[in-house]
Amino acid sequence: MNVINGKAWIFGENIDTDVIIPGRYLRTFNPEDLAAHVLEGERPDFTQNVQKGDIIVADENFGCGSSREQAPVAIKTAGVDAVVAKSFARIFYRNAINVGLPVIVSDIVASDGDIIKLDLSEGILINETTGESDNFEPFKEFMLDILEDGGLVNHYLNKD
Repeated sequence: MNVINGKAWIFGENIDTDVIIPGRYLRTFNPEDLAAHVLEGERPDFTQNVQKGDIIVADENFGCGSSREQAPVAIKTAGVDAVVAKSFARIFYRNAINVGLPVIVSDIVASDGDIIKLDLSEGILINETTGESDNFEPFKEFMLDILEDGGLVNHYLNKD
């Protein structure tokens, strides 16, 4: 999981948790049900076309709004392997790591469909379509372990 390759899905700034998973769908705790509605208000085609391994690339303040953990759960369950944004809401960032969804702060330029490669342990992001690259703070080993285990709870349960 240290290296992720995927197709970019581009989103703007201030994508809040109500946009990621609208409150009307929070009557369920089933991750598959949540994933079926992720980002549908922003991009109605997203849930039908996102594929395992895809990457969200967004502008500033991704995940602002409420502290609902269902937002990163819905994104991850939909098949997204990472979210790259210029900045994240602090609580969303923490919730994402806690559920095993890598979040990377970068201002890489990308278009829908570009192929993005992330090396989490080296802190290198490459837009393989354009050749542009950016460096980000590499993930520490303990963070990589949490992500590899699928989140903080799984990581704790896997401890000897």
